[in-house]
Amino acid sequence: MNMKLYRARHRKNIFFHGLLLACILFSIVVLGLLLYQILSTGLAWLDWDFITSMPSRFPEKAGIYSALVGSIWTIGLTAAFSLPLGVGTAVYLEEYTNPKSRINQIVQVNIANLAGVPAIVYGMLGLAVFVRLFQFERSILAGALTLTLLILPVITVASQEAIKSVPKSLREGSYSLGTTKLQTITGVVLPYAMPGILTGAILAISRAMGEAAPLIMVGAAGYIAFLPTGPMDSFTVLPVQIFNWTSRPQIEFQNIASAGIIVLMVLLLSMNAVAILLRNKYQNRME
Repeated sequence: MNMKLYRARHRKNIFFHGLLLACILFSIVVLGLLLYQILSTGLAWLDWDFITSMPSRFPEKAGIYSALVGSIWTIGLTAAFSLPLGVGTAVYLEEYTNPKSRINQIVQVNIANLAGVPAIVYGMLGLAVFVRLFQFERSILAGALTLTLLILPVITVASQEAIKSVPKSLREGSYSLGTTKLQTITGVVLPYAMPGILTGAILAISRAMGEAAPLIMVGAAGYIAFLPTGPMDSFTVLPVQIFNWTSRPQIEFQNIASAGIIVLMVLLLSMNAVAILLRNKYQNRME
């Protein structure tokens, strides 16, 4: 009887393993086909003039310069706002509050729920609060603050998990040397947890860079023929510009949209590479 049960479980295990493998292979094939289509249609339109030219109604003259600069402005401000707030919130919840308190539990549940809220909801919130209430208008600052709300729960949760992974013995050893709580957090806890924190930051900022819906809600334009020079300027970003091109009926705009996607992927992979190098640096230092 036990042998029959074992064989039945073994068959179920093989079936489930094969099903998961098939799902992974299907996802890889779909991703490969998508990348092949983008590269095959976009590389022919990708050159230096495309990167340094402004958008145009003529596809052979259209470029992404203003959208690229707008993306750098928006993501830079988003990272500057979200990383200190997210990590600081995680440190406060893990190091300064009682995890069993009612308020702490309510805050934890709300942070976890906010991480799953659709991006368009944050766009509507940004429109109501930053654009209209605070009167930031349709500016880079309003877009960056909206994206900060979007990724803040992800950074907070990832930072909390990284801080929880710090061995208790490290804290006790630091306290035994006569250091204060703040010195222990800044000198022991955060450096040890930094690889996990940076991993969460990579995922969060990558999500923010690819978002178009919340920025459209707060007023990111589909066509900007000038470069933003400050946080209060009007702006567009690469996802919005790509969306604008894909909505055009001309096949040429579809092709330059593929070229824009390639630039967006290169920018995203470059930022991820820098973050991964920093993460590995902290890992090697702690080892």
